Amino acid sequence: MPFGEFISRLWRGDFAPRAAVAPSAQPDVKRIVCLANSRKRGGRCIAGKELLADGVAGDWVRPVSSRPDEEVSDRERKYANGKEPGLLDVIDVPVQTPCPRGYQQENWRIEPQRRWAKARGFDRSAVDQLLDPVSPLWINGRSTRDGLNDWFPLEIAHSLDSSLRLIKVASLQLVVSQPGLNYGDDAKRLRGEFLYAGDEYRLSVTDPAYEQSHRQRPNGSYSVSEAYLTISLGEPFQNPSSGEWGVYKLIAGVIEKR
Repeated sequence: MPFGEFISRLWRGDFAPRAAVAPSAQPDVKRIVCLANSRKRGGRCIAGKELLADGVAGDWVRPVSSRPDEEVSDRERKYANGKEPGLLDVIDVPVQTPCPRGYQQENWRIEPQRRWAKARGFDRSAVDQLLDPVSPLWINGRSTRDGLNDWFPLEIAHSLDSSLRLIKVASLQLVVSQPGLNYGDDAKRLRGEFLYAGDEYRLSVTDPAYEQSHRQRPNGSYSVSEAYLTISLGEPFQNPSSGEWGVYKLIAGVIEKR
C-alpha cells in the first residue's frame, strides 16, 4: 500500500473500530460564533470560535458526527424552527467529547439527539476580535492547475496542529469558471483570489451561499471589498494523475465587512 494511502486511511480510522461514545445525560454545550457552514460530502462542515463566559473568544470548535466522514446532517444541525445555522449566529451546540483527527485538532463529537439553539447574533463590527494572528496559511508553494498556493502534501499536514483560520482581506475576487468544459464537464466552479500576509492565493469556495449565488452568473471575476474569510483544511485527497495524497485549503466561509 502506498505510504500516502496508508496515512490517509489511518487518518480516517480505517484500521481500527471507533470507540463508542456513551451519550451524556447532560452533555456539555459549546457556545460558538458560527464562522463556517460549508459544503461537505453528505452534509455540512460547521466551525466557529467558542465564546467563553466572560464574552472573550476562545479556541476553534468544529462539531462533527460519528460517521466516517464526520459530516453534520440537516437534522443534526438545524434549529427547532427548521432554519439553517448562519454565519455570525451565536449557537449553543451540545457536544460529547473532543475527538481530534490528524491535523483537524478542533473537532468535537456532537450529541446527536439534542437540538442546536441560536442564542443571538454576533455583532459584525466586532469580528476583528475573532481574527487569528497574521501569518502565511500553513504551507505554501504548491498549486493545482486552477489554484494558487491551494494544497500541500499529506505527509506535511500531519505535522500541523490546526486546520482553521479566520483572516481579513482588503479585497476578494470571486472567479466563476468552467475548468472542465473542454473535457465534457460543464459544471461551474467558484474560486476566491486574495492577497494575505504577502502571499497570493486562489482557493476553492465551499460556502454554499456564495456558490449558489455566483454559479447563476456568467463566467468572470466579481469583486468583493474588505471581507473576513474562514480558511479550512479539507480531508485528504488523492491526485488522480500523480497518485500523490494531499490536503486542500478551502474558503469555507465568506463574511463581507460592509
